[in-house]
Amino acid sequence: MELPLKIDLPLNYEDIIKILPHRYPFLLVDRVIEMEFNKRVVGIKNVTANEPFFQGHFPGNPIMPGVLIIEAMAQVGGVLARLSIPGVMERKEMGEIFFMAMDKVKFRRPVVPGDQIRFENHALRTGSRIWKMAGKALVEGELVAEANLVAAIG
Repeated sequence: MELPLKIDLPLNYEDIIKILPHRYPFLLVDRVIEMEFNKRVVGIKNVTANEPFFQGHFPGNPIMPGVLIIEAMAQVGGVLARLSIPGVMERKEMGEIFFMAMDKVKFRRPVVPGDQIRFENHALRTGSRIWKMAGKALVEGELVAEANLVAAIG
């Protein structure tokens, strides 16, 4: 069996855009700092006051939308899934990543400008097409959100 490629951590913006199809303003991962292929990944999102969603969510009381926290969690998982598939980065067309399901989603406290979210995802099911992960979002070590996520890798 072919092994996944070797990567140097941390992955930064330039690395991440080679792996994920997302772009501003929807790329929600700033850095990937830990990874074990097919097992786990840790990523970072720096939440700043100039995020476009804060204009309307909510004026005078900026709170990061929960759906975007879960989307960022899924993007971190997408990095792990994509890099764990042998040869995927050498392909001309990598295919899309489609978010299929989320389960056991819980939000514990608001995320606000100035927070740094640490996403810790653990693979529950891996494969060449379908991945399931358990994810946690933490700010300063405090759990702010958690979910089980399922995606199809095209």
